[in-house]
Amino acid sequence: MKQENMASLPLAGVRVLDLSRVLAGPMCAMALADLGADVIKVEHPARGDDTRDWGVRIGTRNTSYFNSANRNKRSVTLDLQSEAGLALARQLAAQCDVVIQNFKVGGAEKLGLGYEQLSEINPRLVYCSISGYARFTPEAERPGYDLVVQGESGVMATN
Repeated sequence: MKQENMASLPLAGVRVLDLSRVLAGPMCAMALADLGADVIKVEHPARGDDTRDWGVRIGTRNTSYFNSANRNKRSVTLDLQSEAGLALARQLAAQCDVVIQNFKVGGAEKLGLGYEQLSEINPRLVYCSISGYARFTPEAERPGYDLVVQGESGVMATN
């Protein structure tokens, strides 16, 4: 969408830090971007988002999958395994209204990017944490991908 059209949308002026990857988190952030939010997507410095390599390639760095889940976003590369990258992520969170992440349960906290940690530097922060499984269950630490959840729930059998 053109920048001049974004200013008239309902979420114009809302800034979102998108720490998510693959599907659920990126689609959530995309919905906010489509409504005018300024979404900053964090990607790995060396490889970018994993979905840049999934599906039909468009140009040299994007695929239809990546474009469909990440439209209307800006991207920045940060190494979240380095203290410098984490410090920059915290600085971004301090300037944002919303943070979206879909790390495995406890992953954001291990990086210092959990709600408790980020709300200390930004008390007005709206924090969206997406996981495939409920937090306090035996499955909590398992990664929750769409196909796995479809298979476990029986939804896959309806297709």
